[in-house]
Amino acid sequence: MTEWVALLRGVNVGGITVRSADLRALFESSGFTDVRTVLASGNVVFTGTGSAAKLKAAIEKSLRDRFGYDAWIVLVTLGAVRGVIDAFPFDASDAHRQPWVIFGADEAVLDELEAAAASLDDADPIARGHGVIYWNPIKGTTVDTPFGKLLGRKAYKATTTNRNLRTLQKIVG
Repeated sequence: MTEWVALLRGVNVGGITVRSADLRALFESSGFTDVRTVLASGNVVFTGTGSAAKLKAAIEKSLRDRFGYDAWIVLVTLGAVRGVIDAFPFDASDAHRQPWVIFGADEAVLDELEAAAASLDDADPIARGHGVIYWNPIKGTTVDTPFGKLLGRKAYKATTTNRNLRTLQKIVG
């Protein structure tokens, strides 16, 4: 049995509403145990067996079938989330910045984002981690920065999702 974290992309924004109780019920009815949701932004911690690829496909299908939207998740172990938090390379206590982590289901996409970021005239630092890109923009500028606009492209929708470091800390509890 492995402790997993499913990071759903795009729920409770843009007209896609998924209540935490319904999300938890879906995971429980899929045979997962120790299911808990964290905040209302599509974070599910659960215990289950199987490969990451098979679980990801099954969860995305269940979400599509139950909630009627084009569901994408990034699936990582709870231990990996702890490692991501511990490796955050910027000053997470800097009150002028937002500590973000971009999770990717495809390393090639993260490579592409990292390479593209290197060519941007962007004052917001990024750094590559294992399965993630760390991003530390100035508060209030997230969607307006060149890197923020790059992240918003449709090409990255199916394989990436971002979480604030504080949200990740709540996930690991």
